[in-house]
Amino acid sequence: MESGLNPYIRSPTADKVMHAQLDTANGHTLMACDVDGQVEDVPHSPGNNVAVYLGGDGELREYFEKLSVGGAVTMSLEKQLWGDEAGALVDKFGISWMFNITLQSEPLAG
Repeated sequence: MESGLNPYIRSPTADKVMHAQLDTANGHTLMACDVDGQVEDVPHSPGNNVAVYLGGDGELREYFEKLSVGGAVTMSLEKQLWGDEAGALVDKFGISWMFNITLQSEPLAG
């Protein structure tokens, strides 16, 4: 989805990618967006930013821990307002990563 698809919003980022998603056969979801310097203290680095959404917290936590070695955690992996756990880091190669753990919800009683 391009951010310029909304006819009511015109901005310098209108030709940028708002959200892109690739679902893999084994259940992993890779997501992408153009940030282009819109986040404070995060320099724009074209082609070097990755968002990973995986099911199962153990697998995601392992990836997060391994990629943070030699890099910098910019947002600790913790529960967020939307109910999932999320975190972000820059690895030792300067690549920005965002992680989201979709937590299993408890079934409603009744």
